[in-house]
Amino acid sequence: MDYEKLLDKAYKEVKQVNTSSERFEIPKIEGHIEGRKTVLTNFYQIASYLRRNPEHFQKFLLKELATSGQKEGDRLILNNKVQSAKINQKIEQYVKEFVLCKECGKPDTELIKEDRLTFIHCLACGAKHSVRGKI
Repeated sequence: MDYEKLLDKAYKEVKQVNTSSERFEIPKIEGHIEGRKTVLTNFYQIASYLRRNPEHFQKFLLKELATSGQKEGDRLILNNKVQSAKINQKIEQYVKEFVLCKECGKPDTELIKEDRLTFIHCLACGAKHSVRGKI
């Protein structure tokens, strides 16, 4: 193969990074309290916006908020009354720990498991940092 063909092949196999200049904003939770439960209506939209596994995101929120909960359709139901300000604070913490690159600060990252360690790999700058595997 000549150089040009190899280069074309490499470009096709490399993951595309969204290089738009729009600022990344941490989404705010939407929901309401029903009796003694808190219903988060846009939980899955936030997980998909952050490009993270909803189970990982859910596990983090439940542990950090010290409550139990379950998925119901596309909503997450917490078995306690939790203020939205506290939930939003935990979402920001999740984004800082598991989404934003520690080198360049961009959200174009993915979580990779190697052996028993979990890494955050930046698709923009190529940096790789370990994160806590157990939530």
